[in-house]
Amino acid sequence: MMKTRSSGILCHISSLPSTFGIGDLGPEAYRFVDFLSRSGQVWWQVLPLNPTEIGLGNSPYSSFSAFAFNTLFISPERLVKDGFLTATDIESFRQPFAAAIDFDLVSKNKAALIAMAFSRYQQRRFALKDFEDFCRHHSSWLDDAALFVVIKRMFAGKVWAQWPAEFRDRDDVALKSVRAGKSVEILQEKFAQYVFYRQWRHLQDYCSNKGIGIIGDIPIYVNYDSVDVWVHPELFKLDRERNQTFVAGVPPDYFSADGQRWGNPVYDWQALRATGFSWWVDRLQHNMALFDAVRVDHFRAFAQCWEIPAAEVTAIRGKWCDVPGMELFSVLRKKFDHLPIIAEDLGIITPDVDALKEYFGFPGMCVVMFAFHNDYRKSRDFPDNFSPECVVYTGTHDNNTVRGWFEEDMTPIESENFLDYFGSEFNGTDINWVMIGLAMNSVANVSIVPLQDVLGVGSQCRMNRPSIVKGNWVWRFDEGAINRRVLARLHRLTLSSNRIVKPNILQ
Repeated sequence: MMKTRSSGILCHISSLPSTFGIGDLGPEAYRFVDFLSRSGQVWWQVLPLNPTEIGLGNSPYSSFSAFAFNTLFISPERLVKDGFLTATDIESFRQPFAAAIDFDLVSKNKAALIAMAFSRYQQRRFALKDFEDFCRHHSSWLDDAALFVVIKRMFAGKVWAQWPAEFRDRDDVALKSVRAGKSVEILQEKFAQYVFYRQWRHLQDYCSNKGIGIIGDIPIYVNYDSVDVWVHPELFKLDRERNQTFVAGVPPDYFSADGQRWGNPVYDWQALRATGFSWWVDRLQHNMALFDAVRVDHFRAFAQCWEIPAAEVTAIRGKWCDVPGMELFSVLRKKFDHLPIIAEDLGIITPDVDALKEYFGFPGMCVVMFAFHNDYRKSRDFPDNFSPECVVYTGTHDNNTVRGWFEEDMTPIESENFLDYFGSEFNGTDINWVMIGLAMNSVANVSIVPLQDVLGVGSQCRMNRPSIVKGNWVWRFDEGAINRRVLARLHRLTLSSNRIVKPNILQ
């Protein structure tokens, strides 16, 4: 399905309009799907759907669970539609539209709404079988995720490694006592996960009926303070006290003299191999049920990963370690009929990474915004050098918007190369559509454009600034931003670039 000439939009759920402070799985999500369909798009790409935490900057790439869902995306209006709340219940939680998410306020309000819905459910016990079926089907991750949240609350949010030893080490008696004494709290956590899943499946069905495929996103690493590491410490490089011995990152390069020390625990690939890579099999199976394709972040770490001794404060003293990616994906290919994976292969990529990607036929990524560096006509991101197998983006969630890049970040050499390519002075008018045109008219089978570039907005609307801790992941668009003019222009370009496809592409 990634081999058909097609296009789509990158827009996270949180960025959708709503009257509850954050984008959610309610009416505006369905309107967005209608926009995609009417403009000729086939793909809706989102960021990870895992829970976010205020203390970690609300990043969807930093979560306490690789399997659980972000309950901030639960739609109050769908809670009413499904009978869990009344219209009166949610009215006082409505807020005037704001272009930036207030995560503190949203978190408090959504927690109150979920508690109210759970109380109503307990009283009436409707949808009981559906809830029980969900809990049974997802018990492999759900039981521990709910338990983790409740125990973490018991110990005032401390990292699990700082819990009393019996809880840190998952003593059967200690965990049994929590399950008995906190059974209602645990059940409410499961209920919140169920509600998200129920709403997501409704939206999935709507997308499918409209011929829209959803592209998800899988961060390669998990957080140390996560249920995944708490439950499976043997799968990560930890010492006897379950402290990290090595952490993940990337080495020093042109952009960073110290490299990047991310701090995530690195996998013990030998231990994973001994299990038949079962954790990764479960993780991919879980995501394939949620999405039609998935982007795998930092794909190069499936060939080699940069391991940094945990005591080091920078990434300088790390080392490259081999990873059995060929074995892993061979197991996954035997398990699944097909692997609809997009390999995030940006940055400096070595031949072994390309070989792994090409052996399994995973399309890589190209970013038009990166095309005009230095000797641009030789750049892999220059549209003339694309192969049909790549997925082309104007930019990613970590970049400035096209307009922001053009107005604020374009270097002198990029400006010179831009002028050389287009052959005349360029004043920046419709720069977003110029760059979208480069992506859409290229030979790449799939073109994905961040919604910010379709709307032509500036740097104030970028999603993430990797070097800045606060103020990221907050952007939202007003429902009036997607108007007839925008829709018509996107449709015309999609049509002229031969990316209008038949609805059965996903079948």
